[in-house]
Amino acid sequence: MPNILIALVIFVLLIASVLAAVHQAEKIAHHLGEPYGALVLAVSVTVIEVALIISMMLTGKEGSDLIARDTVFSAIMIVMNGVVGISILMGCLKHHELSFRVEGTNPALAVITALATLTLVLPVYTTTTPGIDYSQSQLIFVGIASLVLYAAFVFIQTVRHTEYFLPVEPLKKEAIEVQNFQQEHEPINLWLTSLFLIITLVAVVALAKLLSPSLEAGINAIGAPKALLGVVIAALVLLPESITAVKLALQNKLQISLNLALGSAIASIGLTIPAVAMISIWFDLPLSLGINPVSIVLLVLSLLIGLMNLANGRASLLSGIVQLVIFMSYLFLTLVP
Repeated sequence: MPNILIALVIFVLLIASVLAAVHQAEKIAHHLGEPYGALVLAVSVTVIEVALIISMMLTGKEGSDLIARDTVFSAIMIVMNGVVGISILMGCLKHHELSFRVEGTNPALAVITALATLTLVLPVYTTTTPGIDYSQSQLIFVGIASLVLYAAFVFIQTVRHTEYFLPVEPLKKEAIEVQNFQQEHEPINLWLTSLFLIITLVAVVALAKLLSPSLEAGINAIGAPKALLGVVIAALVLLPESITAVKLALQNKLQISLNLALGSAIASIGLTIPAVAMISIWFDLPLSLGINPVSIVLLVLSLLIGLMNLANGRASLLSGIVQLVIFMSYLFLTLVP
């Protein structure tokens, strides 16, 4: 019992640290404006995700080579089906129908599709190495390709085609808030906030390392598949942005909600995979990225339904229900593979 209480306290502190770190990163993002603000937020969240993944990989236990794969796949499924689905559902329950710009959602979905295929599906079919692993040269190439795709998306979103990601026919006040993002913030001490951000990130890394044995022991105790660990990590990392995305949808701001949700998925793959690949090569840690056939089917279904639901610029109640059913199917098949 004392061990369970200690683990519970650490878990609560870890959640609080993640929320605090993202809050500090958001304050810096507001202060710096785009594109630097988006980069600070994405990098901060990625540091948290990578810290949690690496803390599990360094244990060297059975299945530790799959934790990065399970976490990234879980992040895609949570965002594409869970966050987007519940945002559309809650928003449509309140506003009947929601509008957004396909010029912004389609490029995001294209990047997610390319990243997911290169990192999670392709390793299953390569022949240089047996099984679901990339060779070292292939891993380096995929890491660079992921960075290029992420950088290109950030450039399009924040520099070249910012108008694609603005709300449909926004009110004058809303337009000013979006376009002059840098001016709409409370004054902060940048150095002090950055120091708090570093402190909270260090706390996340330390707490994750302390909690990892208890998480694995708990999953083994209930007889759940090890893939559940990836779901827990991804859910923890995406929690703050998921809450914000749903709140925005309830405010009839689905475009900004989708920007945040889909951007989180892109950052989760485009920044996490290169970081994990580099650490894996540097410390000679095993890393397997290929997903199993059931996961491939769920991934293809999620991307296909996502493309169909976000293809015409309008979201209905049915769209949200369909995506949430896929999300619940993913959770069920994770527990009962």
